Amino acid sequence: GCNPLAQTGRSKLQNQRAALNQQILKAVRMRTGAENLLKVATNPKVREQVRLELSFVNSDLQMLKEELEGLNISVGVYQNTEEAFTIPLIPLGLKETKDVDFSVVLKDFILEHYSEDGYLYEDEIADLMDLRQACRTPSRDEAGVELLMTYFIQLGFVESRFFPPTRQMGLLFTWYDSLTGVPVSQQNLLLEKASVLFNTGALYTQIGTRCDRQTQAGLENAIDAFQRAAGVLNYLKETFTHTPSYDMSPAMLSVLVKMMLAQAQESVFEKISLPGIRNEFFMLVKVAQEAAKVGEVYQQLHAAMSQVPVKENIPYSWASLACVKGHHYAALAHYFTAILLIDHQVKPGTDLDHQEKCLSQLYDRMPEGLTPLATLKNDQQRRQLGKSHLRRAMTHHEESVREASLCKKLRSIEVLQKVLCAAQERSRLTYAQHQEDDDLLNLIDAPSVVAKTEQEVDIILPQFSKLTVTDFFQKLGPLSVFSANKRWTPPRSIRFTAEEGDLGFTLRGNAPVQVHFLDPYCSASVAGAREGDYIVSIQLVDCKWLTVSEVMKLLKSFGEDEIEMKVVSLLDSTSSMHNKSATYSVGMQKTYSMICLAIDDDDKTDKTKKISKKLSFLSWGTNKNRQKSASTLCLPSVGVARPQVKKKLPSPFSLLNSDSSLY
Repeated sequence: GCNPLAQTGRSKLQNQRAALNQQILKAVRMRTGAENLLKVATNPKVREQVRLELSFVNSDLQMLKEELEGLNISVGVYQNTEEAFTIPLIPLGLKETKDVDFSVVLKDFILEHYSEDGYLYEDEIADLMDLRQACRTPSRDEAGVELLMTYFIQLGFVESRFFPPTRQMGLLFTWYDSLTGVPVSQQNLLLEKASVLFNTGALYTQIGTRCDRQTQAGLENAIDAFQRAAGVLNYLKETFTHTPSYDMSPAMLSVLVKMMLAQAQESVFEKISLPGIRNEFFMLVKVAQEAAKVGEVYQQLHAAMSQVPVKENIPYSWASLACVKGHHYAALAHYFTAILLIDHQVKPGTDLDHQEKCLSQLYDRMPEGLTPLATLKNDQQRRQLGKSHLRRAMTHHEESVREASLCKKLRSIEVLQKVLCAAQERSRLTYAQHQEDDDLLNLIDAPSVVAKTEQEVDIILPQFSKLTVTDFFQKLGPLSVFSANKRWTPPRSIRFTAEEGDLGFTLRGNAPVQVHFLDPYCSASVAGAREGDYIVSIQLVDCKWLTVSEVMKLLKSFGEDEIEMKVVSLLDSTSSMHNKSATYSVGMQKTYSMICLAIDDDDKTDKTKKISKKLSFLSWGTNKNRQKSASTLCLPSVGVARPQVKKKLPSPFSLLNSDSSLY
């Protein structure tokens, strides 16, 4: 990751975002307290005072929200440093989080579940915590993206090894909404994984806005970055279906995907226009349709941003900019259409058939009384139709300038105002050059230009399989066997000898190797070995990752000397502990602040066994010391029956399972 102390423009913005998040959290807590007091207070004077305080708190929250919106529209910091006469693109800010200490919880779980000394894994736990810390300040390039995706994949390994589906681990993950600043907390890894994915998409948007849009290579990189951002956000929407955060709700993610694809389409238009727009008939047809395509996607984006519930949480400046760009590019489409009609009269040698075909494809329908061929041949009709397109272009320009002037944040973006005013002035001057006194007597309603593009943008899904990530905790053994959702006996020491080179059993499996076809009278069987036992070590040599041939070679190397072999036996996989889980979200509506409890009844038949009740994390903070003292773990006893659960809870999704859910 980047140096968190480096005072770059982007780091200053993130520091301001973190400070605002804390202020919003404080204000939300004050508002919640005031609302609760208002519910229980009966004294009229007290109620009046509380209402007054509540109005002040709501006013503060509104001001903080406007400040956060200002950070979200601070597009200048993320643009390329080169001077460019182009409309800025919108990046997403990274979500902020709180520190998480994995050490105590993971060490306890390693001792309890894997029967190994947790202190032997201090380096691995430190690597995991360092990786998480680095992901809070990723560099704005492919290395930063790879860092975030590495952590996401690593979280899949951690989830499989340390987060059983039937209990909570006591780790509280807190992430702040990037649009509202409201914190959301959960005790499982799903919020963590979803937030890392969101930041991956956000980082792609920052890479896209940073590209040099004055070069072909830069524009191609920008198109690719925005398509990948859309792919990551779309994957997040389809995979994490109940994220309790506004910025990761399905409706909001759908809008963000549309916004990324719209900006990719805008970059396609800039790439086509970069070499210069030649004043040639067929080139102008192509550019007009490309501009119409960009205007169309931005109009669709603005319509999506205006829908409930997105409308209440999307920054107003984003919706305004989408509306401005929709009108601006629609105006450009009509302007280029007007130029191709006015400046290109039919001359000897003109490919009239090709022009007729292009003109017919430029419109869904021609104006009443006009046909493509007749219009091309009639100079007067061409000029009148061209001037009608100029009038529509000026109407769209006026609307784009008006929308930009209504938004305080957009008024402060100087380059946006210059681009809009220059385009408006160009259309006005062109119309003034061809204006005639009888124009009002020959009004033609200019038809809309058909949107068409030579490069249709689409989402690019994240390629997790192309990234090679090593499991930090691979020393625990193959994940297919040594995972959190399986239980074993403690390691048993088997001391035996090979009689005349015969071990008394065969081996099977890949890694780890299992005891198979055990002779009940051999020394290994007498010492306590059983068929199906997994061999974890031989004479202190770790065997979890060894194959059958490697284990057999190791066993035979001792000849007739006594061999000490440690084995474990798999217990009933259906045995589980009771679970109570919850999601806590400060100040969120019920739609995204869900408390999901999953409680199973005790087994009525087992009267002698007692199961310690797991604390929900809502009370975990007040009972932290008691819970920590209760984590003095002892190894499970061999062969002890575990209480059965009537109803098995669904396990969290695996690393890349698209059917996963937070609840």
